[in-house]
Amino acid sequence: MPREKNVMIKHGNPLSEHKMNSVLKLPFFVRAALFLIGLYVMISMLYLAQNILVPLIYALIVAILISPIVNFLVSKGLNRAIAISIVLLITFLVAGGLIVLLYSQASLFHSTWPKLIEKLQGLLNQLIAWASGYFNISAQKINRWVTETSNDLVKDRNTAIGNALTTMGGILAATVLAPVYIFMILYYEPHLLAFAHRVFGASNDNKVSEILSETKAVIRRYIVGLFGEFVIIAILNSIGLLALGIEYAVLLGVIGAVLNVIPIIGGVMCIALFVVMALLTKSAIYIVYVVGLYALIQFIDNHYIFPKIVGSKVKLNILISLIAVILGDALWGIPGMFLAIPLTAIVKLILDRISYLQPWGFLLGAPASTDGDYEGTSPVKDFIDYLISKIKRKK
Repeated sequence: MPREKNVMIKHGNPLSEHKMNSVLKLPFFVRAALFLIGLYVMISMLYLAQNILVPLIYALIVAILISPIVNFLVSKGLNRAIAISIVLLITFLVAGGLIVLLYSQASLFHSTWPKLIEKLQGLLNQLIAWASGYFNISAQKINRWVTETSNDLVKDRNTAIGNALTTMGGILAATVLAPVYIFMILYYEPHLLAFAHRVFGASNDNKVSEILSETKAVIRRYIVGLFGEFVIIAILNSIGLLALGIEYAVLLGVIGAVLNVIPIIGGVMCIALFVVMALLTKSAIYIVYVVGLYALIQFIDNHYIFPKIVGSKVKLNILISLIAVILGDALWGIPGMFLAIPLTAIVKLILDRISYLQPWGFLLGAPASTDGDYEGTSPVKDFIDYLISKIKRKK
């Protein structure tokens, strides 16, 4: 009898093993329901923790950017805390200089705001007169509709102000917390890297090292490339608007460069801003000039700047980029829109390193040319290329 008991312990009970396997093999609808519940819980946690996660992610990106400089100073014998403090001081001085430049331009814009409002009111009156004559609607009805719409906007003003104050409070909190986060991440960088290796085990050391090094490289190249694109686009916008005689050209050029970071949505906002300012400060014909200027700058950006400087670093297709930006805005607002692209690039990098998830990494990726290089293709770029080829054939 003891011998039979030992045998059963050694070989196990076939019936219990069968039951265990049958329990583990859940039907598809059960697995799908569990996946959706888990996804909902994860998104809810990300949304609720945005005040903590957003500053932390921005701090992590900045820390990855400046960590090579810190490590270089440490290798020269400088204390790690002192090296981090020096690099952070220089970083925030540069950022502060850019903020002062933007503030000086914005103050000039604020001083002439009443004149712009007066000009806008005159344009609105002209538009009402034209609509009244063209659509055969009395001007009184149009004015009544405008008044009712204005009253509705005034009613929602308190809510808008409250949301704006909440957003500003979050930005101020992030501004205060970011330097602390950056300092701590850089100071404990060796400890955090050792933790990552221990979590995934010694057998995965090589793969973990590869993913970490490539993640840092992707973030550095993407942010540096994005900053380079921002500077070039800001200069092109400012020069073009100055040549057209548009007021506040430098401020508009910098704002347009910032909006250019957001795929498609930012471009629509940018051209709308340029058109409105051209209409307020110049005549209607300047709308055509501004649209032509924007189209030229976008042609240069889509063909030469973005593919060479930014696109080759992340290799995401336009559809995924747009979806990521929309989801980032829905989840974390404007900060989420700017974080969407680098975070999606990191997800793609991880998916490419896991064999059974590589098809999903391929889905996120951009089409490659015949030689395997990234082309930076987009519908706008393909349409412009088609027009250029037609023009060349006619010639």
